Amino acid sequence: MITIERVAWEDPRGVVLRARMDEEMHERYGSAAADEDPAVTAERDRSLAVDPATVITSVLAIDEDGEAVGHIAVRRLRDEVELKRLIVLSSARGKGAATALLDECERIGREQGAQRLILQTGDRQPDAVALYEKTGWRSIPVYEPYAATMPWSFCFDKAL
Repeated sequence: MITIERVAWEDPRGVVLRARMDEEMHERYGSAAADEDPAVTAERDRSLAVDPATVITSVLAIDEDGEAVGHIAVRRLRDEVELKRLIVLSSARGKGAATALLDECERIGREQGAQRLILQTGDRQPDAVALYEKTGWRSIPVYEPYAATMPWSFCFDKAL
């Protein structure tokens, strides 16, 4: 059984889960190519960064033992509501945590008066793409700030 808890961005459980996500993304994407222009790397890092001042809330998925097994953040990106940093620990995948997190984000989006939610993922995250497609998200063009630095992105929206 998965329960959902809204928390601050700084919640230590969320910090730990985001660090695990960073490790997993490094495994999937590696580090910047040695011959890449450092300015390009820096711009991509800026595009992926989350300014805590823009975060509406973070959401945790809690398992039956009381452990945080999933995380997602909801933030303002210009006039949109964007989802960031979705991770579910491998030990909890397939148990409904990701779907529960996305459902809670829809509730939050509605509370914020959003007409839709948006998100970005990458070409080396087929499991994420499959999840979004399965849960009714629609593929959209890559939007800023990802279009210029991450053409390998896949972006989605979901009407509320």
